Parts: sequence; structure tokens; C-alpha cells
Amino acid sequence: MKTAPPGVTIAPFNGIWPRIHDSAFIAPGCRIIGNVEIGPDASIWYNCVMRGDANRIVVGARSNIQDGTVIHCDSPKPKRPEGIPTIIGDDVLIGHMAMVHGTVLEDRAFVGIGAITMDGCHMESDSMLAAGAMLTPGKRIPSRQLWGGRPAAFMRELADLHLADMQMGVQGYVLNARMHKASLIEVGDGSDQD
Repeated sequence: MKTAPPGVTIAPFNGIWPRIHDSAFIAPGCRIIGNVEIGPDASIWYNCVMRGDANRIVVGARSNIQDGTVIHCDSPKPKRPEGIPTIIGDDVLIGHMAMVHGTVLEDRAFVGIGAITMDGCHMESDSMLAAGAMLTPGKRIPSRQLWGGRPAAFMRELADLHLADMQMGVQGYVLNARMHKASLIEVGDGSDQD
């Protein structure tokens, strides 16, 4: 998708355009720049920024990045000449106003509202970072663990019921994104409204 929906910036960087699946929802106010790939039924909510200039950003199928979130990547450095991309797997939930920087989020990971992940962090599948937490550089959250605090540390194991709730949240966001996409098509971008 090189043609941006109304109210969205989709722009190249160094000749590389974002690659966005046709079924993805990109809300007005988003800024998607450079080497960014967004998969099927993913949703990028209002006023998010995804800047793939220093490295690449990948968002998997059905993952949602909620309002006001910033996604970036880490540039090459002498000790890390390849830099660190941000790789977001399938069915990932990222809460409002989160910051995800140079991090791997495996399938079904959950980043809470206002949480921060820093360079070299890795969240395994079915792991959770609590709202407002800060995962400091290089930390890894094992599968089925909840971490919280600043700096984040292990809090407890996640029960099956909690994991099922997270996946219901993913399904809910896929459906909600479809409704928002349809509503925006019906009314346009609202620029001609009083």
C-alpha cells in the first residue's frame, strides 16, 4: 500500500516503502515510515508512529498496536553492526501509549498500557509486560510469565484463563478494526465536517 488512507502518512525512507497488507487497518493520525511490514488483519490505531529508518519493523497477522504507541528499531553500532530490528509476531497485543524499541515480541505476547521495551529485549510467546512497566535493555521474559515495575521484574506465572482472555482481546481487536475501517470508508476522513 503506497497510497495512504485519509489522515495517514505512509512514506519511504532511503527508497524503501512500508509494505502493508490490504486487510490491515491503519487509523487516521498514524505515521508509518520506511522499512515497515504490516501483516494481514493487523491493526495500527489512532496516532501511532512506526519509524523503520534505522532498521526494520515487522508486525505479524492479527496483532494490534493501540493508540499513541511508538515503534522504532535500533541502528547499527560498533558492538552490534547489524543493529536491532523490531519484530512483532502474530496475535500480539500492544496497549495504548506503549514504546517498543529494538525488541522481539513473539506470538501472543502482551505489552501493557504505557509500558516500555528497550533495545535487545525479547518477550517469548504468551508472556506479558504489565501496564507502566519498563523492560530494560537486553532483558528476556520467558513464556507464560508476567513482569512488572520499573525496572521490570518477574511477578508471577500466567494461568491458562489469563492467556485465553488475552486471545479473546486479539479477536476483539480484529473485529473492532473491521468496524472502524468500514465506518471511516462511509464518512471519509471528516475534513469536510463542521
